[in-house]
Amino acid sequence: MDLAGLQKLLDAIVGARVACVGDVMVDRFVYGDVSRTSPEAPVPVLALGRETAMLGGAGNVARNVAALGGKAALAGLIGDDGAGKEALRMISAEAGLESHLVTDAHRPTTVKTRYVASGQQLLRVDSEDASPAVRDTEGKIAASARYAAEGAGAILLSDYGKGAVTQKVIEACLDARARGVVLIVDSKARSFARYGAADIVKPNASELARATDMPTDTDEEVEAALARALDLSRCKAVLVTRAAKGMSLAVRGQGVTHYPGRPREVFDVSGAGDTALAALGLALAAGQAMDDAVSFALLASGVVVGKAGTATATPRDLVEAEIAAHMAPAEAKLASPAQMAQQAAEWRQQGLKVGFTNGCFDILHKGHVAYLAQARAWCDRLIVAVNSDSSVRALKGEGRPVNDLESRAMVLAGLAGVDLVTAFDEDTPLKLIEAARPDVLIKGADYTVEGVVGHELVQGWGGEVKLAPLVDGYSTTAAIARMTGKEI
Repeated sequence: MDLAGLQKLLDAIVGARVACVGDVMVDRFVYGDVSRTSPEAPVPVLALGRETAMLGGAGNVARNVAALGGKAALAGLIGDDGAGKEALRMISAEAGLESHLVTDAHRPTTVKTRYVASGQQLLRVDSEDASPAVRDTEGKIAASARYAAEGAGAILLSDYGKGAVTQKVIEACLDARARGVVLIVDSKARSFARYGAADIVKPNASELARATDMPTDTDEEVEAALARALDLSRCKAVLVTRAAKGMSLAVRGQGVTHYPGRPREVFDVSGAGDTALAALGLALAAGQAMDDAVSFALLASGVVVGKAGTATATPRDLVEAEIAAHMAPAEAKLASPAQMAQQAAEWRQQGLKVGFTNGCFDILHKGHVAYLAQARAWCDRLIVAVNSDSSVRALKGEGRPVNDLESRAMVLAGLAGVDLVTAFDEDTPLKLIEAARPDVLIKGADYTVEGVVGHELVQGWGGEVKLAPLVDGYSTTAAIARMTGKEI
């Protein structure tokens, strides 16, 4: 799908209504730092920092539908407890999301709590009752599913095996399908047959392997497993998500189509399947072709794995990802000040330590490379702010810079240790520092901490200022002097 096709699809899905049915949960993420192990046992000690919570399971599917511009009606099950009330508050705060949840006072709301340090999950703790909903409760869920499906173009059924998706609830969804509503199932079950003549069943590779008792590593193995899955069920199609390998679709009577994934930095896979389900269902609900819907789902899920926690993808995210996919790797690192601020905020949200440095970087030399390598060693992501041509000229005089801004920025972006490059026209990068809010501010050892522009700001919000050692005998001024034969 090209950029024009993507924009056309994004326009088509605005306002499309989707029913999201199934296991609703609350996803918590507890972030902290680990710097030592416990003296009591060989386990890390997590110094607690911040905590976030968001809707998970079918709730996350609904969040993604709303984030992409659709309207989601959510039917599922929660407990009469603090987590259930929290889920209702989160739903009411989401534009484009309406609740048709059933409350059962005799069971808890499913909660998954993940403990994270330095971008890595250390532990997940689940609080749940996965037994099937009792008869009275399942009847209410089925009724809610039918109500949510009224006026919807698709039903997205999330079966996490947490008790909300009983056979009666499945039958309610199949009844809606018989009336022309597209039914897509995201299933953790061993048997896809329980979903009757669903339009699409969407397992991941390990779930497909478990349901068919077949390997799913290579394309050939996936094709055989998909054929087996169709034989064992009545569904029209099976779409398997394969992480970095992309997705593969088998439509009954039409063979298998593979959709290769794009190379991406994977930060957190939590909820990526929910995003794929939301994008796929929303596109089909809006009348888009299956091929475009799968490509859209692949793009959306690829975006959220680069975000922290149970994340969502927005139309802006998808457009930017599509543009970046057609850029050279270095070009993708170039950012406006506004884009830099947004990216820095996302990195901080992911628990990553953001570093910031600046300079003219006119003729890149060994000293610059060593300096930037040291700066990157002090952080997880390094932002380099470059003086614009007019700013360099004001600081260094006529004849500078030797290389224009575009050239200097591209060379810096080509360095593996540089994660983002932006530019500024002023004499100092103070405004950029305010916008980026870095955890580490880095300058050369020829400065003092007090002489570094922005040190008060960074130290004020708990960050630190680092001075990197310089390599003797290397400077742009000296390089120019050697080239021109002039003494300095």
